[in-house]
Amino acid sequence: MLAIDFLASHMLAFVFFVLLLGLLIGSFLNVVIYRLPLMLQRGWQSQAREVLELPEAPQSETFNLILPNSACPNCGHEIRPWENIPVISYLFLRGKCSNCKTPISKRYPIVELACGVLSGYIAWHFGFTWQAGAMLVLAWGLLAMSLIDANHQILPDVLVLPLLWLGLIVNYYGLFTNLEDALWGAIAGYLSLWSVYWLFKLITGKEGMGYGDFKLLAMLGAWGGWQILPLTILLSSLVGAMLGVILLRMRGSDSSTPMPFGPYLAIAGWIALLWGDVITGSYLKFAGF
Repeated sequence: MLAIDFLASHMLAFVFFVLLLGLLIGSFLNVVIYRLPLMLQRGWQSQAREVLELPEAPQSETFNLILPNSACPNCGHEIRPWENIPVISYLFLRGKCSNCKTPISKRYPIVELACGVLSGYIAWHFGFTWQAGAMLVLAWGLLAMSLIDANHQILPDVLVLPLLWLGLIVNYYGLFTNLEDALWGAIAGYLSLWSVYWLFKLITGKEGMGYGDFKLLAMLGAWGGWQILPLTILLSSLVGAMLGVILLRMRGSDSSTPMPFGPYLAIAGWIALLWGDVITGSYLKFAGF
């Protein structure tokens, strides 16, 4: 209780504590980002074998978010605790495995640092409140699902749906909006992209986005209410257009690689939740309303 009282009364200490917590969570999110798609793939393969009445695959070692322990993908060297300190271990090891000296992906310290900075900012923005705690959980989930979508073009239900329900639950207590607006935000978020999907498919015969995008926008609507949806869609389109041009130039203009929309929705939704009123008010003032 003394520690909680101290953090509640000392803003800088609270922000620093949450920043450190964010670094640790970022290290765990690296595990989620790498392992969850593999876990889902194994589950789908098992279900397919069952439907097709094929013999079960040979039993492999336990593979989940906890086991086996993290190891170098090149030489299998098990990562020791002092080699797994967020950001610091990467710098100490000079970005290489301590055993085989294979370079470690820069993605790992970047995710840890991004999670720490985002967490610290949320603590500073909301202070020692329930809003800060809820927004931290949302930000961690958005970061994980965005990178999974960027790598594999999937938005796992196991991440999106619990956060959708959590948004409705926290708004039952009016943390970010009232429950009625949150409910209609979830409904409108899903139906808006669902309608765009089917309109695009009827016109072109192609699928322009995945069902996960519908659920993600529904989840954002559940957190911020239907009022944040127009701004979220507008911002996601702008961010997607700018980053899409950059990625196409990097890959080559003739690239046919699908462009995931989930990360842009996540970035836009996070911005709309934190600064939606300010952005909308500034626009209305600029437009003379």
